[in-house]
Amino acid sequence: MRVSQAVFGVFHHFELARELDRRHHLDTVYSTWPWARLKREGLDHSKVQTFPWLHTPQLLLNRAGLLPNRLSDELGYQNTLRFDDWTARRIGEIDAFIGISGTGLKTGCMLQQRGGKFICDRGSTHQRYQQTIIADEFRRWSLDPPATDPRIVVREEAIYEVADAITIPSSFSRRSFLEQGVPADKLHTIPYGVRLESFAKVADPIIDAFEVLFAGHVSLRKGVPYLLQAFAQLKHPHKRLRVVGAMSPEIESLLERLPQEHVEFLGSIPQAQLPKMMSESHVLVLPSIEDGFGLVLSQALACGCPILASTNTGGDDLVTDGVEGFIVPIRDVAALTDRMQRLADDPALQRRMSKAALARVQHLGGWRQYGDLWESLLLRLTQAPN
Repeated sequence: MRVSQAVFGVFHHFELARELDRRHHLDTVYSTWPWARLKREGLDHSKVQTFPWLHTPQLLLNRAGLLPNRLSDELGYQNTLRFDDWTARRIGEIDAFIGISGTGLKTGCMLQQRGGKFICDRGSTHQRYQQTIIADEFRRWSLDPPATDPRIVVREEAIYEVADAITIPSSFSRRSFLEQGVPADKLHTIPYGVRLESFAKVADPIIDAFEVLFAGHVSLRKGVPYLLQAFAQLKHPHKRLRVVGAMSPEIESLLERLPQEHVEFLGSIPQAQLPKMMSESHVLVLPSIEDGFGLVLSQALACGCPILASTNTGGDDLVTDGVEGFIVPIRDVAALTDRMQRLADDPALQRRMSKAALARVQHLGGWRQYGDLWESLLLRLTQAPN
């Protein structure tokens, strides 16, 4: 069985590519990032082809603040089309093509005509569901919703329609597709793995303090304002909230309206520093409004850190509420405060949850199990009669 992949940048697709390569299934992984960045991913150069000509300049110009939003969106859309044209010209004699959502419409259809299978890999919720819930969140904070190119939604839904299968990482993501009318038999839930060799308990939380950690993009989508409001109501003489991640413009505009006492905004940090921070924290909180699968949740569990997550993170697939952590509704400040307060008031509960988190990780599996699930799905698809 020969399989190729297409991905914007990296995401989790190079984890998948390594697993497919280990099983001798990988033909090629196509990416919009240059080899100079991709070589650290550990694949032989012969298995990686790159189309960086539009995506890389877009990222660099955006980072420098030199690209207007409208022009950035147009460049991104053109990158999507040209990348698909480029992979279509290069695709070999393969059995299956896995495209991260947004890629591969032309390439996948061409492969299907040859008798191959096209799989759309969607890391979050259905595009239309995602757009709707995020726009609603912006309006709740009296902000203009981010403009979404309608061509993106049309293309995404065309991909969902023609793909032989759609893979998603969580039950929450699956529910969003079902709500939008996608047939259940087209959906396949494959949760992401965690690098157990990188994430492990390496320290203990500080006694007589209460350390709360958030890790991720500091944005409305991640529910950060609700965390700040809930943390402000938490009663503890030595509390601290550390917020790790790049801050989005909309949060910067809201900060003066949000409580920040005992909060440290640390910005982006090297991932190698996360295991120690997670191990030292009493709880990791991820109150996302929309998150297909919060990778930081499984990483925190591997470090023995209980999690407090919203229902829209995939967290309810990872833990049992009240055992390894807590699951609460989105936008529920009172519930966030209550669960943090329980942990702050009951060190024994925090230790029990920490122990349960470490036990749970043994059943989550690393990326090898992720590869096993993918291999099983690909074999079923490619061996099924057309």
